[in-house]
Amino acid sequence: MTFLEVQVTSWDKIYFVDPAGNDIAAGSYAIVVTTNGEEIGKVVGRAEREPSSFDPKDEDLATFVRKAEKEDIQKALDFKKKDQKALSECKSAITQHNLPMKLVDAHFSIDGKRLTFAFIANGRVDFRSLLKDLVKHFKLNIRLQQIGIRDEIKINGDMGCCGKILCCQSFYKDLGNVTSDLAELQQVAHRGSDRLSGVCGRLKCCLTYERAAYEDCARCLPPIGSQIRTKQGKGTVIGHHTLKKTVNVRLEDNTILEVQL
Repeated sequence: MTFLEVQVTSWDKIYFVDPAGNDIAAGSYAIVVTTNGEEIGKVVGRAEREPSSFDPKDEDLATFVRKAEKEDIQKALDFKKKDQKALSECKSAITQHNLPMKLVDAHFSIDGKRLTFAFIANGRVDFRSLLKDLVKHFKLNIRLQQIGIRDEIKINGDMGCCGKILCCQSFYKDLGNVTSDLAELQQVAHRGSDRLSGVCGRLKCCLTYERAAYEDCARCLPPIGSQIRTKQGKGTVIGHHTLKKTVNVRLEDNTILEVQL
């Protein structure tokens, strides 16, 4: 079954939406109902998924209402003009409460009933008092959403070491979790954090691109520490060369050689 991939804001998740038989092209806008309420979102792609793969309570699912009209898009643009003022007022409130938060963006829902502030912080923040003041000031349903440093860079944009616009800002929709295990798998961990980190200060997202290829190559390699037989005799595997599909072996006489599988 084909689902629409709809994104409400650049820092929010991708929602999967059943188009209910409507033909909506990528790049157009749709009115959907998420777990947070009614929103206008951009169709950023399509995905083939089995309905059974979703939990009925899955927060990644949204309900299709209709294709957005010109009036809806204009309303969203009008709300967008209010973002800077809302951000300024929220920043003042954060300063008054002396909270360790960095405000990143503001977003009004298409029905004008909800205002969401996106922020980053080191660890959890007790913003209950701040939330009460914001509700009193804006007289709206206020939502404070903590996002990651990757999401902030995705919003602000930059250029990678390759000289191109950051992948997260252009086409990479699902950032996922980039861990040091990927650097180990691709045998580049020795290059150091400076070369492996992106402009966000975290591991580069492009480490995920060749994960499947490296995992496929690694499956045929005997585990480190295992005993294998070579033309020069028995030995112990002490290292891998994944792409070359070779292993380093220490023979019984302590000779070390590289063996092609």
